Amino acid sequence: MEKLKKRWGIESNFQIVVIFIVFAITGSCSAKLAAPAADLIGLDKEQLSGWIYWPIRILLIFPIYQVLLVFFGWLFGQFRFFWNFEKKMLKRMGLGFLFD
Repeated sequence: MEKLKKRWGIESNFQIVVIFIVFAITGSCSAKLAAPAADLIGLDKEQLSGWIYWPIRILLIFPIYQVLLVFFGWLFGQFRFFWNFEKKMLKRMGLGFLFD
């Protein structure tokens, strides 16, 4: 735990627990919200091959996850951590220009 706290710049074990809870809630909610988002853009599981439907749905989860991560981080009082985490993750994916 100490190694993780040092790496993330966190002082308390409670903060780690809150961060893990935010990650869990965000992952679950983004996966759940991907179905209505797929319906909204007209993706139908019955009409498309699974080889097309599932990769598109997984791609839909990504932006939903990014937004929810910062939102739930803010809701749980960890906005700064998750905003920095978000920027670092997107920079590693080559999307750093969004924050310049």
